Amino acid sequence: MAIEKVKEYFKKYNMDNKIIEFNVSSATVELAAKALNTEEERIAKSLSFRLKDKIILIVLAGDAKISNSKYKSTFKEKAHMLSFDEVNELVGHPVGGVCPFAINDGIEVYLDESLKRFETVFPACGSANSAIELTIKELEKYSNYISWIDVSNY
Repeated sequence: MAIEKVKEYFKKYNMDNKIIEFNVSSATVELAAKALNTEEERIAKSLSFRLKDKIILIVLAGDAKISNSKYKSTFKEKAHMLSFDEVNELVGHPVGGVCPFAINDGIEVYLDESLKRFETVFPACGSANSAIELTIKELEKYSNYISWIDVSNY
């Protein structure tokens, strides 16, 4: 189960006890915000794309959407999101629990500028009923991100 991989990942940083598991679904931005009693924009959603011959994750604020023109300007190709059926196999987490932690090897993680508005954000932790509150510095550290990018229209 993906959440177990994420717990194991955070254990080496003594952060596994910060993972929150809910009795309700947190699979969408709206449901996660409700479960956490926070604003939707503070949910750090992870979207998965096929870029040339690799898979990338872009983590962005809950109220942000991918701007096709900014994406193309940044990556020099049109955005191709993974299909629902591809996500679990190619990323290592099911839809609703996708996060930048304990993912499959070779996946590049990018953080969108839309997140920089917040002191802390809430990414999922590998399941459709989990999250963790992280500062932006912690998100940078634990996501092993490549770089900050501006591909959203928040």
